[in-house]
Amino acid sequence: MARHNIVFGRDQAVQGGSSYNAPRFGQAAQTGPAQNTQWSSGFDQTQQSPENLEAMYARPAATGYDTGRMTIKDALNAITATLGIIVVVGFVIAMMPFALSLVAGPSGAQLGLVVAGGATLIGVIGGLVMSLVNIFKKQPSPAAVIGYAVFEGLFLGGLSGSMEYIYPGIALQAVVGTLAVAGTVLVFFRMGVLRTSPRLNKIFFVALIAYMIFGLVNIGYLLMTGTSLREGMIGLIIGGLAVVMASYSLVMDFEDVQHAAEAGVPQKYAWRLAFGLAVTMVWLYVEILRILSILRGND
Repeated sequence: MARHNIVFGRDQAVQGGSSYNAPRFGQAAQTGPAQNTQWSSGFDQTQQSPENLEAMYARPAATGYDTGRMTIKDALNAITATLGIIVVVGFVIAMMPFALSLVAGPSGAQLGLVVAGGATLIGVIGGLVMSLVNIFKKQPSPAAVIGYAVFEGLFLGGLSGSMEYIYPGIALQAVVGTLAVAGTVLVFFRMGVLRTSPRLNKIFFVALIAYMIFGLVNIGYLLMTGTSLREGMIGLIIGGLAVVMASYSLVMDFEDVQHAAEAGVPQKYAWRLAFGLAVTMVWLYVEILRILSILRGND
């Protein structure tokens, strides 16, 4: 799993994969040779009465909460909370220009655009900082992941609100497109059609590096000339390739969740998985929004 997400490269609990030895339910952690002598409780099936044994076997199976190990449900809860915060914060910010225009007319709309622009800037800076915190933090932190979600909500909300003012309806189209792509990837992943491979992973990371270099070049070109390289047909091609890469990244994220649950990593790692998937979803949404803006601009 560590080969997929760079975040997991620093996690000792995950590096061991399926060999991670977390204490099992009802078992103390083995900290030394003294633990191998006998149970302090004196548990021994040969000394138990039939009634006690029957009662023990009738107990419900240990859950992830009992064992301290992460389950698929734990990961889904963390993912839902993280994406939910991004959506709620983003929706509030995105609606700001429209809401203020109803109150104060054109001047209110302009104020809303200023708020959206400020939220976008704060979201970009804060999201970058919190991304680095989550990546380089040795242990997963729910607070850090939630902080990242808040800043990404500001960024996406501000960006969507500004684009919505220029191209009415584009934000909803981007949301539907993102859910359609993510849902399709999930369905094919569950069917076993989409899987990663070492060779595809190498191609993905090379393409990702090239994409990041192009992004830096584009920023420099934009600052010098005031125009972007990601316009017209080139912009559509780059955007299409980015959507493909983001979709493959989603497959990686789904595999990470599956492998982490099988490996029995601690429950707190569900938040690290949620962070990784949220990064991919934000990337996918921005790329689809960019493609739609190019198409709408050519109308």
